[in-house]
Amino acid sequence: MKLKFFITGGTICKRYNEISGALEFRDSFIPGMLERGRCKLDYSTEQLMLKDSLEMSDEDRQTILASCIACEESKIIISHGTDTMVDTARVLGANLENKTVVLVGAMIPYSISNSDANFNLGCAVTAVQLLGAGVFVVMNGHIFRWDDVSKNRGEGVFQRADL
Repeated sequence: MKLKFFITGGTICKRYNEISGALEFRDSFIPGMLERGRCKLDYSTEQLMLKDSLEMSDEDRQTILASCIACEESKIIISHGTDTMVDTARVLGANLENKTVVLVGAMIPYSISNSDANFNLGCAVTAVQLLGAGVFVVMNGHIFRWDDVSKNRGEGVFQRADL
């Protein structure tokens, strides 16, 4: 089994700019995280974009969907910003068949102390191997189906949509 990682940006890939004080993108941390985590699976990574998910457009979501459809792998992990992760999951869930897709991100950038990024990515790697076909959001130790997930902005967590 070979895994495909599509990198789209999000907080997980941001770093603190000491001069401006802003969080910004330079490159993705995902390949390095997998290496440091000693991931021995057969995988490849592809950077589709580096965007804050609040800046993602419908066209960006179509690019992600087209990339999932076109790739030969049936097990896919997408690193994504948490603010609109659910929106992208809905587009993918309504249009993909016969693939297992896991969207994952972080509430705190990987580059900052006490980030949830490593834990979330590790959970996503395990989940994509065990789940059947479908689209899922994996955050904070939970697995959610694309049609039953929401982000609780007040608590900074993902939860079932009906809660």
